[in-house]
Amino acid sequence: MSPKTYDAIVIGGGHNGLAAAATLARKGKSVCVIEQNDSCGGMARNAAFASGAQAPQIAHLLYNLNPKVAKELGIGTSKAPLLTKELPTVSLKEDGDHVVIHGTKARLASGAIHPEAATYEELISRLIRFAALLGQLSTKSPPSLDGGLTDLATLGELAGLAKLGLDLKRMGKKEMREFLRVILSNIYDLTLDELADDALAGAMTADAVRGAYAGPRSPGTVFSLMYRLGQGGGTQLPIGGMGAVSRAFEQAARAAGVDILTGKGVTRVLVEEDRAAGVALSDGEVLKARAVLSNAGPKATMMLAGAEHYDVEAVRRMRNQRCKGTAAKVNLLLKSAPVFPGLSAELTAGRLLIAPSATYVERAFNPAKYGELPSDPVIELVIPSLTDPSLATDNQHILSAVVSFVPHGLEGGWDKSAQDRLVALTLGTLEKYSPGISDLVLEQQVMSPADIEAATGAPGGHWHHAEMGIDQILTVRPANGMAHYRFGPVGYYLCGAGAHPGGDVTGVAGRNSALQLLKDGVL
Repeated sequence: MSPKTYDAIVIGGGHNGLAAAATLARKGKSVCVIEQNDSCGGMARNAAFASGAQAPQIAHLLYNLNPKVAKELGIGTSKAPLLTKELPTVSLKEDGDHVVIHGTKARLASGAIHPEAATYEELISRLIRFAALLGQLSTKSPPSLDGGLTDLATLGELAGLAKLGLDLKRMGKKEMREFLRVILSNIYDLTLDELADDALAGAMTADAVRGAYAGPRSPGTVFSLMYRLGQGGGTQLPIGGMGAVSRAFEQAARAAGVDILTGKGVTRVLVEEDRAAGVALSDGEVLKARAVLSNAGPKATMMLAGAEHYDVEAVRRMRNQRCKGTAAKVNLLLKSAPVFPGLSAELTAGRLLIAPSATYVERAFNPAKYGELPSDPVIELVIPSLTDPSLATDNQHILSAVVSFVPHGLEGGWDKSAQDRLVALTLGTLEKYSPGISDLVLEQQVMSPADIEAATGAPGGHWHHAEMGIDQILTVRPANGMAHYRFGPVGYYLCGAGAHPGGDVTGVAGRNSALQLLKDGVL
């Protein structure tokens, strides 16, 4: 019996893989998604406690879902329903004088005007204006000069850069100089040049290095923040947990006619005469295709096809790619809602951030350089059951915490004892802001960066598959010479967060990769 044949096979059922598959299927192509786990979702899935309560397994907030992707795929419509609620950010302080941030506005949790509200609004508004210049590049393939200046496709790609330059010039000489001054600088200096080293500055610097192997003083962290702001910068809580986001992408793919196979891994990509020709599955089955797209990390994608299909320099670049994950996940099932002195019930349901100063954030990063846990970690937490009671029963609540600057390569390794230390560290930190919270814990779940890598295949346990620094973005993501989604053999494409424009749950990398494949005439 001859193998089943598709126009395209997508490896990995994360949101980018599903976005790529749906994009191709909507263009009339036959597509199959292969997911090694029992369900799609990647890092955007729910996990059940023993009691049956549902917690976001890894990611817990929806950052930067691209409106163009959502519109094209029908995310949020009757075919792929998705409800979300926008959350304010609350930067916590031990004395209860918390800071509330909503967009460009800052105030105190007490309702009083924040003394630096006007300065903050001017600063963040300026960064948003600059970010808009970068944001216009996110839904386009990175520019390439491979075809030379006489090639029409190359000229079309360069038009995006030309528009960026024109828009920058239109901002005026003063703004243009400021853009060029700050884009390669560090967020610590930029922030403290204008704000006091307090909870407002702490929140801003923490957002600039979220998920990164970098502290606020690291060069290029202003660019990292602007790049995210350029893709929307919004923070939303999905009703039904992050699993609802994955379901919406999966429903969009199925509605477009995509076949989805779960519980099957891909052992290798078939390459015939330097062309991707299909995949071999873990159960021995072979599927044929004219194109293969991989939602795995860049190095894993290369290894699936075989290093022999790449030149030595390409292999070296993949081996040296920076992808050290520093974000761990701790889920807690609480017997009742925790109390944070100084916070109303409404604000307790927001996005809570423990980053009381920019200096605190920088000091939290330092131990990670030596494979150690921070004594005072940066924590982003939400209690999604306050907004969505269906996630828990019996008045219990879910606390979902992303603990930053937790090293993948922990000194001594990640065993049960190390996981228990991470939970104790998390609870010890939370106690400073919510006294007695440890006594509320019924169950706990913990995933170190090493656990995240094992569960999802994300290289280094990095949530974005690779650092999103200035040297690993745009035309050098995932590496110089490999930034156009094409990945070695003809018809083999990278469609995950390791490709442009990078991480967060945007769907753009998958969508862009599929469109580039069609533009290249592979199908």
